[in-house]
Amino acid sequence: MKLSIEKPGLFTTVQDLGRRGYQMQGVPVAGAMESVALRLGNLMLGNESNESDKRSEVEPAGLEITVLGPSIKVTEGSGCFVVTGAEVGVTKNGVPVPCWTVHRLDVGDAVAFSAPKSGSRSYFCVSGGIDVPLVMGSRSTYTRGKFGGHKGRALKAGDELVTGKPSAVWANYEGFSCPPDLRPVRDGAPLRVIPGPQDDLFTEEGLATFYSSEYVITHSADRMGFRLEGPLIAHKKSADIISDAICLGSVQVPGHGQPIVMLADRQTTGGYTKIATVCAIDVENLAQRLPGEKVRFEKITVKTAIELLRREEERLEEVKRLCAAWCAKERRIERGVFDVHVNGELYHVEWEKLN
Repeated sequence: MKLSIEKPGLFTTVQDLGRRGYQMQGVPVAGAMESVALRLGNLMLGNESNESDKRSEVEPAGLEITVLGPSIKVTEGSGCFVVTGAEVGVTKNGVPVPCWTVHRLDVGDAVAFSAPKSGSRSYFCVSGGIDVPLVMGSRSTYTRGKFGGHKGRALKAGDELVTGKPSAVWANYEGFSCPPDLRPVRDGAPLRVIPGPQDDLFTEEGLATFYSSEYVITHSADRMGFRLEGPLIAHKKSADIISDAICLGSVQVPGHGQPIVMLADRQTTGGYTKIATVCAIDVENLAQRLPGEKVRFEKITVKTAIELLRREEERLEEVKRLCAAWCAKERRIERGVFDVHVNGELYHVEWEKLN
């Protein structure tokens, strides 16, 4: 398909699961803020096993929509789309359609978005994925570096995008809906964290404050990280350390005592103490929250964090199984028998046709 961006929305970028293996060279990972929503969208369209570029094992790319979505028109070809992540208002040709359900698109069709009912980031996924050039093995946009995605920037009105080669049976996914109990739970529960790696550089009172207090997301909250505001977290001495790696979910606490949670576009290294690391599941929960919302932290073990990831992968596998069953049900097979004479011999020929 070819897609025309009629209106760009507030901040809409092309994202996959990120640019991995280049942090040692100072290149951030980037990628979807809520990766499981993108993965689910691709599963629901049959994209996972049919990437547009066989030289790469990257997840097919979609559009990450922040708060206010774009208006998109199909100018060439046909396919399907699904919107996952935040519960936004979606219309197809002016008629409301539900999120988390696969819908067909043909030439002339238009998709538009209204403000989210809950959450802040949604994902527009299409058959075959959004096909933009790979940069360091990823199609993700890193706007601070001005590379990746579509021209290294957020979308603008007038931009045109093309999709990759879809699954051979892409039309059979139309109508599939992800069951509510298999969708990510994004609520106001405490963010679960693994202590460290520099939690020993905080006072006992500082640690107690971090785990018992409520913090507010400030307006300094973007794809790089969320600055929080609340009770001061006390260090034993200095907040500075020799710079080391920053991983997804790292909770830095600079000298001012206010925590910063590092997210998709985080820098690769940093010189502030890190009191804890938000587990991957809850990083995605945090990514759906807005400035002014409140967060708390809850200590868990590495074993518990791994178990949470395992359960999430099981939910993804169940969605994949349900998609395959739906697709098979929708494949209509016509069968028949006819007779043919060859060199005086009569043969009964059975045939079948897949529609």
